[in-house]
Amino acid sequence: MSVLKKFFKDTIIYGLATVLPRLMNFVLVPLHTDTLATNSYSDNTTFYVYAAFFNVLLTYGMETAFFRFFSKSEEKDKVFSTTFISLIVTTLLFLALVVTFNAQLSDWIGMDQTHFNLLLGLLVLDTMVVAPFAYLRATGRPMKFAAIKIVNIVVVVLLNFFFLWAIPKFDLAFPNYDQSDLVKYIFIANLIASIVTFLLLIPYFFKTKLQFSTTIFKQLLSYGWPIMVAGIAYVINENFDKWILPDLLGKDINGAYSGCYKIAVFMTIFIQAFRLGAEPFFFNHSKEENAKETYATIMKYFVIVGSLMLVFIISYLDVFKSLIVRDESYWVAIEIVPIVLLANLCLGIYFNLAIWYKLTDKTRYGMYLSIVGAVVTIVFNLIMIEKIGFIAAAWATLAAYATMMLLSYWLGQRHYPVPYNLKKIGSYLASAIIFSALALKTDGNYYVNTALVLLFLLIAFLFERRELKQLIEK
Repeated sequence: MSVLKKFFKDTIIYGLATVLPRLMNFVLVPLHTDTLATNSYSDNTTFYVYAAFFNVLLTYGMETAFFRFFSKSEEKDKVFSTTFISLIVTTLLFLALVVTFNAQLSDWIGMDQTHFNLLLGLLVLDTMVVAPFAYLRATGRPMKFAAIKIVNIVVVVLLNFFFLWAIPKFDLAFPNYDQSDLVKYIFIANLIASIVTFLLLIPYFFKTKLQFSTTIFKQLLSYGWPIMVAGIAYVINENFDKWILPDLLGKDINGAYSGCYKIAVFMTIFIQAFRLGAEPFFFNHSKEENAKETYATIMKYFVIVGSLMLVFIISYLDVFKSLIVRDESYWVAIEIVPIVLLANLCLGIYFNLAIWYKLTDKTRYGMYLSIVGAVVTIVFNLIMIEKIGFIAAAWATLAAYATMMLLSYWLGQRHYPVPYNLKKIGSYLASAIIFSALALKTDGNYYVNTALVLLFLLIAFLFERRELKQLIEK
């Protein structure tokens, strides 16, 4: 099997591990927006904003550092064991600290005490399984990885429907069921699913002899802390808008904005699937003679697929709107969707480009780039939201990710030059933006929009047919 075929195979499997859960989670968006008022949906969004932030702090770049050193180390068991022990110890210390100052911390971040305790449980459990999940990916076991991820989301979905639909629908008896705080049951469903995942991964806690290497830990920490800072900046880029909108424009606007933001989930799924398959692949094949040419080819096809998704989603935006966010009170923010989709595509390209600083052990550049993006996000939002409203938050996201993408390419070509085909990549991006703009002007004429999607596919096929044939025949 050729190197590229293996990459695409692993990415498809990891994609299933991402796509299926996200698609099942996609089912929850209509349930949540039908059940929760926009202000409650805003509380739901805020909960996961904090979850994302603390997840980055608690893993402090160890997952990516693990991939880097596991792929090149002869003491792979020791790398895994050191990563695992360090994450467990720091998580337990975090738990002890938060339990000690529980009331003060929940009051400080302005979160209901019960919601805060559920968040704490979720964070601890999810951090403890980071190393086992990374081990499955690094050792080429995508099927097991996918199976456990899918079990997790099945539990989440079933419990969400039980709590938010079945109990009220059939008037089921449930102890202390609180109709005034339905959002709490979304968090409980996630916590139970994390407990199930934790139990399924317990065998991997003892996969190797537990041994802690101070030398390896220092190497992991040195490599990983800039990743952590970059991760915090990424969380700011993704969530700063949803964090300040309740204060600037109110919870109702934030809820509508967050609900419409979910329509970009398909682009997010694609990017996440790519990252899961690409990160270990890039590290494992970095010493191959034609590694850079392979990376360039992967980038091109990433852009083709991402551009196609951009055109497709915008062409059928009315359909996706009606399927995902059915409550019309959320549609006041629908205009953000094309901007957010393009922003996420820029982010995906950035993740692809980011391989240069990961392979050259210059992860501090990832930190610098993410900080630049975070500064753009914060400044743009603070200045523009009060002037043009919530649409400024979407433009801020696009500005941040486009800036990071362009700077990463410029720096990467100086430190680790990859022969990206800029002419083709630029042509596909430009075509996708033009076709998407045309689709928005047709007033939902699906005949014209379908023609635009097919035309983009035809253009890509005509330009790439020879290379695709060669890849298939290898």
